[in-house]
Amino acid sequence: MDDLLLTFIKAANQKNFSLDITLNVKGALITGTTVSAHKYLDSVSHYFEDGNETSQAISEKLANASQSAKENSSQEVKFVHLKNAQVFNGGEPTPSEGSFYWRGKVEDIDGFFLGRIDVD
Repeated sequence: MDDLLLTFIKAANQKNFSLDITLNVKGALITGTTVSAHKYLDSVSHYFEDGNETSQAISEKLANASQSAKENSSQEVKFVHLKNAQVFNGGEPTPSEGSFYWRGKVEDIDGFFLGRIDVD
């Protein structure tokens, strides 16, 4: 694992540090802004909170995981979380409009560069 990349991810998890970054993952480029695991899980939990009983249970589980991530932010880094993410795999980005959160395994990242890809 790349120690510099781990430093950026730990800063996001422990200090709410945000950084525009583009990751190379198995030939695809994923661009976005780093966020903490806590912020990622909290934000994703809101997608489910207004649904049926199962959806609300998922929301609650994600909210609990978010709190746990906040309390344990100094643990080993296994995932990187991005907001306003886009994935480039040979053409137009996915999604081409709007934004979403992305989560990926740190061990699957082949490389990175600082900054976002801007197609506008």
